[in-house]
Amino acid sequence: MNKAELIDAIAKDADLTKADAKRALDAFINATTGALKKGERVALVGFGSFSVSKRNARTGRNPQTGKEIKIAAKNVVKFKAGSDLSNTVQ
Repeated sequence: MNKAELIDAIAKDADLTKADAKRALDAFINATTGALKKGERVALVGFGSFSVSKRNARTGRNPQTGKEIKIAAKNVVKFKAGSDLSNTVQ
């Protein structure tokens, strides 16, 4: 499912126009992104939670040449599925 298909599904399920559904989805994305930038956790009970985790610097290997390279430390976004979502997908 891509963003356009998600907007269509939201509009249908919530009885909204596609424009309203797009604004709602964009607002959710912006709010979630803003919270994660601040290092906050976003938890949606039953669905899951988004959080930021720090990945330490490490050495890797270029698969084409075999030469060692340094991989810089960075923050990564993690998603952990909630119990309701996990049980539904199984």
